Amino acid sequence: MLKPFFKKNDTLAYWIIGILSVVVFGAVVLLRQDAVKGIAKMDLGFNPHIFAKLNAIINATVSVLLITGLLLVKQRKLESHRTVMFTCIALSALFLVSYIAHHLLAPETRFGGDGPVRYFYLTMLASHIILAAVILPFILYTAYQSLSGDYAKHKKIARITFPIWLYVSITGVLVYIMISPYYV
Repeated sequence: MLKPFFKKNDTLAYWIIGILSVVVFGAVVLLRQDAVKGIAKMDLGFNPHIFAKLNAIINATVSVLLITGLLLVKQRKLESHRTVMFTCIALSALFLVSYIAHHLLAPETRFGGDGPVRYFYLTMLASHIILAAVILPFILYTAYQSLSGDYAKHKKIARITFPIWLYVSITGVLVYIMISPYYV
């Protein structure tokens, strides 16, 4: 087994996970406020939808790395698994910065498709948004359980975290593919 970095059941770690999760959720909710949306009217000299493309690339990379991480842990390559999973967390942090930049700087885009494709898109988008809002504390808690050496808890919570995180990253790419033709 890998050497733990933190002690088990650290109350401070739980507080940090909770506070970070609330702050990130609050920041994303603030992006929806009209006062913040006004920033998108500035002329930046470049197309701010480049951030959406970056987000899709990050999400695609995270999807591949999540599957790689699963394969590595099944092969008992624990050090490589840890490296890959923390790369996923680092990329997700980069995603968050790019996501905020996109929503601050780009005008809102509405999906232009009609009929069944519109219902599919809206259903996928809704599930993506809800699960993306919920997954962060699970990711942080799962990582903490690994770093504290509580591998039984890590494995148990990872069985919940992994499929949700993978779904969010894959649907993030699909949302981009479906809405990008409507970017102005």
